Amino acid sequence: MPTEELRQDADRYLMNTYARSPISVVRGRGSKVYDLEGREYLDFVAGVAVNVLGHGHPDLIAAIQKQAQHLLHASNLYYTEPQTRLAKALVEHSFAKKVFFCNSGAEANEAAIKLARRYAHQKYGAERYEIITMLQSFHGRTMATLSATGQEKVQKGFEPLLPGFTYVPFNNLSAVEQAVSSKTAAILLEPVQGEGGVRVADKSYVKGLREFCRARDILLIFDEVQTGVGRTGTLFAYEQLGGAPDIMTLGKGLGGGLPIGACLATEEAAAAFEPGTHASTFGGNPVSCAAGLAVLRTLLEGRVLEHGRRMGDYLAQGLHDIKDRLPIVKEVRGLGLLQGMELTVDGKSVVTDCLARGLLINCTVDRVLRFVPPLIITQAEIDRLLDLLNQILGKRV
Repeated sequence: MPTEELRQDADRYLMNTYARSPISVVRGRGSKVYDLEGREYLDFVAGVAVNVLGHGHPDLIAAIQKQAQHLLHASNLYYTEPQTRLAKALVEHSFAKKVFFCNSGAEANEAAIKLARRYAHQKYGAERYEIITMLQSFHGRTMATLSATGQEKVQKGFEPLLPGFTYVPFNNLSAVEQAVSSKTAAILLEPVQGEGGVRVADKSYVKGLREFCRARDILLIFDEVQTGVGRTGTLFAYEQLGGAPDIMTLGKGLGGGLPIGACLATEEAAAAFEPGTHASTFGGNPVSCAAGLAVLRTLLEGRVLEHGRRMGDYLAQGLHDIKDRLPIVKEVRGLGLLQGMELTVDGKSVVTDCLARGLLINCTVDRVLRFVPPLIITQAEIDRLLDLLNQILGKRV
């Protein structure tokens, strides 16, 4: 189907929920994707931080094909090996003792919200239900996660929001302390605010939150949907930031491209869930879990995690070098291969210019260019990105 015909059909039959770029992606290999006309694009979006192993990774494909030949779905009325093995692997490499599987990061955050409320309800009564979240946060598009998100532009038109959420400034411990009351059940934050402009939590802030929550028996929840599974240079971002949470959510990169989400928790917090309190028909799907196992194995045993950490340092240094040369760049910030470049001008036209030059990036909060390439990205590919950015941004000075 020609590109223009495909776009016309998409516009005709799909709900208008995305402002899509004018290309039709048909295949990918490594850190590159190709459109219907065969044009090549260097992919620094990676399915919005999903394709951690890039496109067409042989180990991931083999795991999916092997599992698909045996069992596609069985439901959670029965035990399945891939789900159990993935849960075990996540527990063995994190703070957690229990895992709940679902289909997306938003669903994982829904599970975390419900788990925190039920824990507090069982221990302290129905009046302890509020969750403190951060301004400029993003936790999903469902009604609960939308209500938890600290951005009015995301919530506009969906009022009334669900009650029970209070928003405070990010990286401000005293604001959290002042907002806490006898109704507070949990505090929810992203270690790095991706949609909020790639803002990294300070170590002292995370450490202070951990101590504060522990002293008051308030659950600390980390939304690692975007930062988890190697994105920041360690398997989970909390490993670098001074304290483990009580509950952690995962999504995006966990399946390497297949839909999966996970809510991880300590033994004490997880005990609040019992049969009938929460569920997911497709959660822990055998094929998605087989993919998740392949992703973890490749990251940890195939040295991809170590490679991604080195490439993250290299990318950050290159972006800082551009900032030092070009006054149009206000700030560079990030962790690992989740990097943001804040401009003094609108960033959307930069994204368009990059697309025309065969480079895929995206923009958040209007002026922050976000770079989330596959963890297999090479130094030469990063050099290509930096060279194109130098050319494109240099023309705007």
